[in-house]
Amino acid sequence: MREATKLVREARPDLRIEGPIQYDAAVEPSVAATKLPESEVAGQATVLIFPDLNTGNNTYKAVQRSAGAVAVGPVLQGLRKPVNDLSRGALVQDIVNTVAITAIQAQAQGQEASA
Repeated sequence: MREATKLVREARPDLRIEGPIQYDAAVEPSVAATKLPESEVAGQATVLIFPDLNTGNNTYKAVQRSAGAVAVGPVLQGLRKPVNDLSRGALVQDIVNTVAITAIQAQAQGQEASA
């Protein structure tokens, strides 16, 4: 995660990014004030990126179910074709969101291929 954060900062210095950061410090301002008081992002993160699929799955499901949050993901990157994953416990809205994301990925890939 340190290396990923470094690469993003080099490639896109205009993005506000923090990492690695624990979930509580990422979303809770009082925790962020203690753990990362100098951060522009801590305590108000809106996009969370996890180091692996298992961690991402566990965290987004916990947040989605306990907070009633809208969760989209996991969204897989770096494959030749758009492929995304759904859990057997997926809600109907999860399926709709994942289909929409996958369709957007396929459309973008089609535009790149024709360019």
